Amino acid sequence: MHNDIVFSLFIIFSGAAMLASLALYTRQSLLVAYILLGLFVGPWGGEFITDPKIIEQIGQIGIVFLLFLLGLHLEPQSLVKLLKETTIATLLSSSVFALVGYSVGYMAGYSSFECIVIGVSMMYSSTIIGLKLLPTTILHHQRTGEIVISVLLLQDIIAIFSLLWLQAASSPEGGVLLEMAKVFILLPVVTGFAFLFEKYVIGFAFRKFDRIHEYLFLLAIGWCLAIGQLAEYLKLSFEVGAFIAGISLATNPIARFIAENLRPLRDFFLILFFFSLGASIDLSMAKKSMLPAIVLAGLMLILKPICFKYCLKKISPSIKVAKEVGVRIGQISEFSLLVAYLALEHQLIGVEAAYLIQSATILTFIVSSYIIVNRYPTPIAAHSRLRRD
Repeated sequence: MHNDIVFSLFIIFSGAAMLASLALYTRQSLLVAYILLGLFVGPWGGEFITDPKIIEQIGQIGIVFLLFLLGLHLEPQSLVKLLKETTIATLLSSSVFALVGYSVGYMAGYSSFECIVIGVSMMYSSTIIGLKLLPTTILHHQRTGEIVISVLLLQDIIAIFSLLWLQAASSPEGGVLLEMAKVFILLPVVTGFAFLFEKYVIGFAFRKFDRIHEYLFLLAIGWCLAIGQLAEYLKLSFEVGAFIAGISLATNPIARFIAENLRPLRDFFLILFFFSLGASIDLSMAKKSMLPAIVLAGLMLILKPICFKYCLKKISPSIKVAKEVGVRIGQISEFSLLVAYLALEHQLIGVEAAYLIQSATILTFIVSSYIIVNRYPTPIAAHSRLRRD
C-alpha cells in the first residue's frame, strides 16, 4: 500500500497543504515546506513512502515544463542578445565558484577527481528557484528578469556539457571529444528540425484550430514532450529539447496563451520535485559529510550574491538590480544533484562526496529561498506587500 501511487500523492499533497499553511503563518518559504515533508515521510524518515523513485521521475517533469515555458517567452533574437551580454560575467563567476568548491573538497580530504566534481557542481545556480520566485511581471517585462534568464541559461548549457563530460569520463580515451563533437553537430540539427516542423506543421495546426482551447493545450504538451524525447534519444537531454520546443513556438501569437495555461501544471510537478529532494536525504549518511557541506553551503550563499553583484553591475540598470539578481541566483543548482548522481553511478566519486554535494545543495535551497521570500517580490512571499504573481 505504501508504494501505491494514489497513496503517495495523498501523503504528498495533504502533507504539503498542512506544512505550507504552517510555513505561511511563520513566514517561511513554501519550497522549504515541500523539502521537509519529503524528509519526514520519505524512506529515511517516517517511511510512509518507501520508494520515492517514481515521484522523483515525475518531479523531473516539473523542470521540463519550466524550461518549456521559459522558451515560450524568449524569441530567438532576444535570446541571442541576452546571451551575448552575460557570457563573460557568467563564465567568470562560474570559474570562481568551481575554484572554491575544489578548495573545500581538497581541504576536506577528498581525492583529486572528487574535488573536480565538487568544484564543477558549484558552478550553477538553481533554475527552479531563480525562475519560480520571480513574479511574472519581473520575469518577462523587466531588466532583472532578462539578466536572471540569460545567466541561468548559460549555466544550464555549461551543466549539460558537464554531464556529457562525466558520461565520457568512464568511456575509452577520446570519448570526451567524441561526445562534445556529437553535441555541436546534433544540437543545431534538433533546433533546425524543431523550427521547420513548427513553421509548417505545428503552427498550421494552431492557426487552424485556435478556437478549441483543449486542443491547443494538448498540442503544446505533445510538442514539448516530443522534442524533449527526440533530444533525449540523441543523448542531448530532455530538458534541452523542451527548451528548444518552447523557443520554436515563441514567435507564434498563441505562445502567451499556452504559457498561462500550463503554469498550474508546472507547479503541480514542481511540488513533487522538491518533495523528492527531501525524500532522498539519508541523514545517517549525510551527517558524515555534514561539516564540509555546511562550510561549502555557507561559502556559496555568501560568495555567489557578492560575485554576481560585481560581475553583473556593468549590464544592470543599477547596482541595486545587480545585487537583487545576485541574491535571487545565489544558491547551488538542481543540476548539481544530477552531477553528483551521475558521477556516483559511474563510480567516479564516493558516496560521501556525493552526499557532500547533495547536502550543500539542499542547505542553500532552504536558506536562499527563505531570504528571497522575505526580502524581494515573489509569488509566494512571506509578506503580503511583497507578494506578486
